[in-house]
Amino acid sequence: MKALKPWLACTLSMLMLFFMIVPLASASEGSGKKIIVGLSADFAPYEFRKNIDGEDQIVGSDVEIAKRIAADMGAQLEIQDIPFDSLLPALDSGRIDMIISGMTPTAERRKNVDFSDSYYISRQVIMTRAEDKDKYATLDSLKGVSIGVQKGSIQEGIAKDIEGAKLTSVDRISDIVLQLQSGRVDAAVMEGPVAEGQVANSSDLAITAATIPDSDTEMAIAVEKGNTELLSQINGTLAELKKTDEVSKFVQDATALNSDEQKASSNIFNIFWDYRHYYAKGVQYTLLLSALGVLFGFVIGLIVALMRLSNVGILRWIAMTYIEILRGTPMLVQLLIIHYGIAQTFHIEFSVLQSGIITLSINSSAYLAEIFRAGIQGVDRGQSEAARSLGMSYGATLRHIIIPQAVKSVLPAIGNEFIVIIKESSIVSFIGVADLMFQAQAVRSITYSALNPLLIAAAIYFVMTFVLSKLLGILERRWSVSDRR
Repeated sequence: MKALKPWLACTLSMLMLFFMIVPLASASEGSGKKIIVGLSADFAPYEFRKNIDGEDQIVGSDVEIAKRIAADMGAQLEIQDIPFDSLLPALDSGRIDMIISGMTPTAERRKNVDFSDSYYISRQVIMTRAEDKDKYATLDSLKGVSIGVQKGSIQEGIAKDIEGAKLTSVDRISDIVLQLQSGRVDAAVMEGPVAEGQVANSSDLAITAATIPDSDTEMAIAVEKGNTELLSQINGTLAELKKTDEVSKFVQDATALNSDEQKASSNIFNIFWDYRHYYAKGVQYTLLLSALGVLFGFVIGLIVALMRLSNVGILRWIAMTYIEILRGTPMLVQLLIIHYGIAQTFHIEFSVLQSGIITLSINSSAYLAEIFRAGIQGVDRGQSEAARSLGMSYGATLRHIIIPQAVKSVLPAIGNEFIVIIKESSIVSFIGVADLMFQAQAVRSITYSALNPLLIAAAIYFVMTFVLSKLLGILERRWSVSDRR
């Protein structure tokens, strides 16, 4: 029992932190009128990340439009960087107020959201490797070719119309570039200014002479269906911007700002050193998520394991159902349900950090419950019978005899679950948690280096898990000293 007291004290402290301090911090940030804009910050020159005066900032023409809208509304602007194909779910669940991310107002999208007046018209181009520029100089040459596109984008629809094209849909522009550079796709359909930015920063890429007929597409701002008041305010601002053609100036300025970015060294060590503060911040979030996920998972899993071993049928059924559902569904689905589904259905909005912690906790608890069940059942039944014969209650027997031995015996499995959670925590970057994987993606967008930032992240993950496994080995050996006496 003595060994468990530090666990319980730490757990109670973390629970207080999670349910009291974190919500209060969120509330303090929400004072005053605020407009929340969702975008995917890997779409230069419309929205992209840039290190300005040592500070990571999201800039671009769409950001300037968002600033003008917020100013006209007298509201504080908050920008959320979200993968492009998650923007519409975020808007539908009420987590953001509008989407300004070079989005095209298609008929399919209009079924779910309302769009503002168009504010810019862009052209679509074909980008490929420099040596293949002449090979894919016509649209007919792309028939049957593998093409990379951003998932959920208008470019995906354009590529589908190319006869025999084999599509590879990915989340980010940097992923398309990596697919192209590694030879997994032969070409990519991309916005003209976006492709120009990639070519300017990567000598091995080029824009072909192939023209896509009727490919000029409008850009508009998406808002929640039926939000006519906000839509009217947005259209009013856009009308003023159109009078002076300021949107075109925003695009030109953002293009110049993007081109002004110093070309990143291809040396992986230089990238790590120049952007070490990105990775340091990501490590902090990753360790926080993993520690709280396993800590809360430990408590929940132990409770579920005891329910699973209970003599009460309904408790056993609840525990088994809980375990089977969580082990039988992908963590990504669980994350999306908690972050978007609960917000949309019950109007309970967790922050991205809270959603990540909850998802990791309940997912981890399902596996830990089975680990604890095996540990408890592995304790010799004779010890329980001896304790009961001495007059100890069932609860006291569990607390003082069974659970301490069970935890000691399954410590390697608990440590392994911690290591798994550290690696799987990268999934929370999908909803915008600034963990290690999210920061690696940000560095990819800034440096135009598709692979090296990921290799750095992989090395950091390895160091964290390796060190943790060694520390757990030391703890296991210390706890097993008494067993050898």
